[in-house]
Amino acid sequence: MNKNDLFNQMDELEKKSQAFHQELGSMKQQIKALLEENKRLTIENQQLRKVLKRETGAHTGTPQPRKQTPAPIAVNAAAAAPSRAQQAELPLALPIDQAAAVGEGHDNLARLYHEGFHICNVYYGHLRTEGDCLFCLSFLNK
Repeated sequence: MNKNDLFNQMDELEKKSQAFHQELGSMKQQIKALLEENKRLTIENQQLRKVLKRETGAHTGTPQPRKQTPAPIAVNAAAAAPSRAQQAELPLALPIDQAAAVGEGHDNLARLYHEGFHICNVYYGHLRTEGDCLFCLSFLNK
């Protein structure tokens, strides 16, 4: 075996190991995506079970507490926009409904964080796998 053959074998081995590394990385990404989807589906399943339990309780006659749903948002911007006369009458401070909506948004983000998802701008929507995220916690404490 000469030096050229040895070098060619090492080069071929290096190419195979790089291909293996790339394949391993792509499999890791697929597993991560599957775990995130599994977590999302598990949460959705739990929510649907709660709704089913509440609905079947309503049919059997036992009252179940229902969460209040927010009013739908108008899609047509022209219909939703107030006229100039109405704008002059609008107060400068936020109405109570809008102030409650701001608190509701914070509550929704806190709920998402406690369900195991990132709410920070760095990893938003990704599953938290390594405990608490300092970015998310600093966002919640603002």
